[in-house]
Amino acid sequence: MSPGDPHIIQRDKHSISRKHISDAALKVMAVLHQHDYKGFLVGGGVRDLLLGGHPKDFDIATDATPEQIKSLFRNARIIGRRFKIVHVRFGREVIEVTTFRGSHDAETQSKGSRPGNLLSAKSESGMLLRDNVYGTLEEDAIRRDLTINALYYSSDNFAVYDYTNGLHDLENKTIRIIGDAETRYREDPVRMLRSIRFAAKLDFKLATDTAAPLRDLAPMLGNVPAARMFDEVLKLLMAGRGMATYKLMQDYGLFKPLFPQTAACIEQGQAMADTLLVEALRNTDLRINAGKPVTPAFLYAALLWPAVQQQIEKLKANGMPEVPAMQQAAQQVALAQQQHTSIPRRFGYPMREIWELQLRLPKRSFRRAQAMMENRRFRAAYDFLLLREQAGEETGELGSWWTTYQDSDTEQREAMTKKLGKPPGAGKKRTRHSNRSNE
Repeated sequence: MSPGDPHIIQRDKHSISRKHISDAALKVMAVLHQHDYKGFLVGGGVRDLLLGGHPKDFDIATDATPEQIKSLFRNARIIGRRFKIVHVRFGREVIEVTTFRGSHDAETQSKGSRPGNLLSAKSESGMLLRDNVYGTLEEDAIRRDLTINALYYSSDNFAVYDYTNGLHDLENKTIRIIGDAETRYREDPVRMLRSIRFAAKLDFKLATDTAAPLRDLAPMLGNVPAARMFDEVLKLLMAGRGMATYKLMQDYGLFKPLFPQTAACIEQGQAMADTLLVEALRNTDLRINAGKPVTPAFLYAALLWPAVQQQIEKLKANGMPEVPAMQQAAQQVALAQQQHTSIPRRFGYPMREIWELQLRLPKRSFRRAQAMMENRRFRAAYDFLLLREQAGEETGELGSWWTTYQDSDTEQREAMTKKLGKPPGAGKKRTRHSNRSNE
């Protein structure tokens, strides 16, 4: 299909209804039309509506520039450097409005079809560094990542515009990159993650040409800023399809560039490393799909636990006691991970507390057990203990003990701790050493 020859699906031929589109999105399109600008619903909102879903987020594409958009809406602000977009706020709802993207090819840009364009810039590897090049609706369609996300809905005539055979791929449950896959991945390596994320999310298959370059180009993910990668990991693994996404990441070599330490543990055959991740993601998916809260701290604790365990064993083998070995291992692993996916402090500290509490959970004198129950991270540490056991790690039925302990009254708890007996070394008198030398 030629970019200049769209397939137009009229209202009676598609399933999108205005009543399923947010009033805020409809208002943005109406205001744009009133001021003689084009305005289309685009991307995931159109895709999900055609699939019979009820999307919460709606994005708008227009021929108005960011500055022109901002002038039309009081509660609007321009964000972004790589490509400027406008957020228009209606109470708690935010509508993202983007200007049609144009070609970033130097020859095309030189024609100056849109006055005032900022030329794009690429790195030596082909990665786009700046992309504020504006164009037409047709150009915008072929600049998008996936065919199924390049469908446009107009509230003016209620038609759907398809420039890339996206409707065909949607009907055939296929994820297909627009254009040459290798070139598009080199422009933005995160597109590789988007391809497998949508394949997992929608339970679609990857088109052959879309999947072919993934393994060879996976190392390019190392060129993406660590802060951006943290956000991408959340989209990949904390959207209710984390387990399926993880399996696709492993199939196409995309997990290793994000978590090289953990990938090394799995490749070395570390017992239960892969199982722990699968179980952690299975549990995360269940909680998300049940509407329960989840935190990146817990997920990252699981993702990096195999590497922490491996480092602890190395340090202990060199004579370091268990507690300082844990503390040093946690610091080393977390610091190394920061080079690949940043971990904000608000998640990094709880993650390390969850790890360190794994050494305190076996210490169950009455006072220690009571204090442990009052620790703000106890529940997360307890859930992490159960996860370890679920993955096959031997803990001496520690999880079962703590489960019973929580459900018991004070008298029963005291009996449980007495039944354990004194830990080795308990009750021994400490010898005070004098600073004076013997005479």
